[in-house]
Amino acid sequence: MKSIIKIAMITSCLFLSTISIAATPTEVFGGCLVDNLNGKERKKLAKWIFFAIAAHPEIQSFSNVSADDRIENDKYIGNLVSRLLADNCPNEMMAAYKVNPLAIEKAFELVGQVAMQELMTDQAVTSSISSYINYTNQEKINNILSVE
Repeated sequence: MKSIIKIAMITSCLFLSTISIAATPTEVFGGCLVDNLNGKERKKLAKWIFFAIAAHPEIQSFSNVSADDRIENDKYIGNLVSRLLADNCPNEMMAAYKVNPLAIEKAFELVGQVAMQELMTDQAVTSSISSYINYTNQEKINNILSVE
């Protein structure tokens, strides 16, 4: 049982990233973006990521995301991004961009991490993502880990 818990924790850590805010202009900009997101917006970002992933040809048949759902969510995210960049964080964006032309991309990586955290910290998702453990060969894995 302890092995199952260890593997579940390791798996969860692979999917959850920690966020640390340092003093570079890009990180300050990313922090500004994240700080200006509320819970509803984080959930909408998570939904947007799910819709994007569901568009993959290998996964598309498992999802029933309609074109109207996708357009509605894209409009919401477009307005959200516009607000974040133009209203909430314009000074931080300019400062970061002057130092690094890829700052906007890097800062939105942080926003993407926050959206993924929104998905991955849900109990149902955590349970689902860990359920493969029931089908792993615990004895074989434990034997490898117990070798010194």
